[in-house]
Parts: sequence; structure tokens; C-alpha cells
Amino acid sequence: MLTGKHVVFLGGDARQLEVIKSCIQMNAKVSLVGFDNLQSHFSGMMHKELHADTFKQADILVLPIVGTDEKGQLNSVFTSKKLVLTKEHMESLPKHCIVYAGIAGTYLKDLCRAHQIQLIQLLDRDDVAIYNSIPTVEGAIMMAIQHTDFTIHHSNCIVLGLGRVGMTLARILAAMGAKVKVGVRSSADIARAFEMGLQPFDIAHLAQKVQDADFIFNTVPALIMTASVLAHVPHDAVIIDLASKPGGVDYPFAEKRGIKAILAPSLPGIVAPKTAGKILAKTMTKLMMEAIHKEGDPIEL
Repeated sequence: MLTGKHVVFLGGDARQLEVIKSCIQMNAKVSLVGFDNLQSHFSGMMHKELHADTFKQADILVLPIVGTDEKGQLNSVFTSKKLVLTKEHMESLPKHCIVYAGIAGTYLKDLCRAHQIQLIQLLDRDDVAIYNSIPTVEGAIMMAIQHTDFTIHHSNCIVLGLGRVGMTLARILAAMGAKVKVGVRSSADIARAFEMGLQPFDIAHLAQKVQDADFIFNTVPALIMTASVLAHVPHDAVIIDLASKPGGVDYPFAEKRGIKAILAPSLPGIVAPKTAGKILAKTMTKLMMEAIHKEGDPIEL
């Protein structure tokens, strides 16, 4: 139970609702900042303004999955107000407070480091990322179907990266009857793709491999679909970029060539927020309980 613990939620999307419900069920005191337009009402929660005083008694601060931008701004689908996390807010947090976010950029990392506040990036964890790959892949396949007039079955698919999302995606595409090539960098990933019955290739040879592609799914968080690669992509191919912003595609050049390229980060929160929220809630409350049992000692992840 989280009895006596104060959890502050600062912005977010529908995924946070499952985490909020879990914290209330575990008897935590819950304050919501940036949820002015929230239609649902949970017994035991309080709406607060974004003010330094709100954070003074916080044991846990939960930020949106994407954390903050490099100016400290946060997104919330439940308010039209601008939310910015500042150093004054961080100074108000007790030193034992733990900050949770899905991912964190330089701004948020530096802010936590400067004020000696523990930061946990949930999407860095294998368990969360692997569970999260399921709604991500379902969303990617949904988008592929929506933007074409032919089946995935027997299509030529390229998956770039064989990480936690790439592996799930490649496996499901192959199970749907697609011909799947996988672009990777390491010899270990080439061996794994071969073991999975896929067609691995070195990403260095990407320009030669895209010439007959129907779908290209990118999971690599770097500019990998450059102009020199896009010059070889068929005009009717569809690129679905699952990497975090700004993605891995030269979008101006893709548009110039008339190639449909779609940046689709945060798909779990769009296509299956309830499931994605339950994944986060399960892991986050587990970590909160571990922190209580360790009586404030740093959590070993």
C-alpha cells in the first residue's frame, strides 16, 4: 500500500488515468496538475495549480511519458494551460522525492541531477519496453493497413532495428505472411534475425535494399532514411517511423519525392491507452512499493 505517500501527477495523456487509479486504490494521496478538463472523477484526488507549494510535500512526481521538452514544457491532453517544469519547482521537492517519466531529455536529466532528485525513465526498462511493444506494433500495423490498398500478406516489408519494438514487429509481420527484411548493425542481430527466419542485412547497405519495398518501418532513433536512401525508395512505398521525435526520416525530401512518410511516436497512448496505462501502472506502483520497503534507499534497476 502507498498509505501516507503523496503522488503528484503533472500533465500527461489517457495512459496516466490507469496509474492515477492504481495509486488511489493503493491509498496514496493524489494531486493532479494540468488535468482541468478531466471528465472522470476519482474519489481521493485533488486538483492543484502549477505552483512550487504543490510540490513541497510530494513523495513521488509523475510526469508525462515523453517527459519535458528542452525548455521544460510538458504536454497534457487534459488542459489548455501551458505547463512548464522549472528549477523553482524542483527546488521545492523533498530530496527523497522520486520523479517518474517514460523518457527524459537533457533538460529534465540536468534538472534532476542539479537538485539531487532521483529520476526513473520507465521506457529504459526492458519489461516496460517489451510490454509496450505490443500496442506499438498493433498501431503500426493499423496505420500500414489504413494507408494502402493492398494486403500486408506477401508484401515486401523492411524493419529497421531489431530492438524491443523491432523484434516484435518483425515477428508479427512475418506471421501475417509478409516477406520481411531486417536492417541491423551488429553481427549478433544478424544472427538473431536469421534464427527468426527473416532476411537480415547490414544497415550500411540500406539504399540497395529499399528498391522493392512496400513498407518500411523504422525503429532507429537517428536519421537513417536520408535523402540518398530515399532516392531509391519506390514512390508508392509507405514509411512508418516509430522512433521518437524528430524521427529517422528526411521528411522534406520524402515529401519532395511524393513518398508517404508518417512519424508515429507514442502509438500506445493513441491506439491502446488503457492497456498502455495498465503496463505503466503495474511497473510504477511496483517501483513505488520497492522504494517504501527500502526506506528511501536508491532503487537498483
